[in-house]
Amino acid sequence: MKLLMAVSGALFVFYVLAHMYGNLKIFAGVEAFDEYAHHLRTMFTPILPFGGFLWLFRALLVVAVVAHVWAAFYLWSRARGARTTRYVAKEAAKATVKSTAMRWGGVAILLFLVWHLLQFTIVKFNVGDDVVGDSPGKLVISSFQVWWVVLIYVLALAALGMHLWHGVWSATQTLGWAGSARARKRAKLIALVIALVTSVGFALPPLAILFGIVKGN
Repeated sequence: MKLLMAVSGALFVFYVLAHMYGNLKIFAGVEAFDEYAHHLRTMFTPILPFGGFLWLFRALLVVAVVAHVWAAFYLWSRARGARTTRYVAKEAAKATVKSTAMRWGGVAILLFLVWHLLQFTIVKFNVGDDVVGDSPGKLVISSFQVWWVVLIYVLALAALGMHLWHGVWSATQTLGWAGSARARKRAKLIALVIALVTSVGFALPPLAILFGIVKGN
């Protein structure tokens, strides 16, 4: 189950880094962002139909999400069933706090993911005042001109950063990449860098839009 969590988590790390990079295209303007969004749907055509690769990758992510959540719930329920008394040792209690934060942080990320997909992928509803038409770039700019949307996004990014920090570190242990003290130190640094780069990279576009640095015109 831990191996399943590590492998499915690795796919998420790849996805969020690629998605974060794509979001930064908004700094190049609406047209550049729209071109990027359109390119995602034309990848590997005509071997695949229009949008085919995107839907295949989405299906893979759905399978990975189900596997990740199932493995997490299984491990949590088994650990809870095996524990008959409360932890007393300081380190054990600290580990319990981290596990609880990971668990509820994961729930928060999952709820945000539903909101995010509805807003930008499935329904594509606009909470702002601008007319966006079928432009993904204009939808992004209009949405992040609303302060409470940015607040939801930033809070979700805080949860994502913590989840990545602890998750990447745990995955290196599960995969046997942190056997020595030097390897553990390197793994912790890599986990921290991935968490910071992802969270900050995702936060830059909405904050830049909210404060008027990036505009639709």
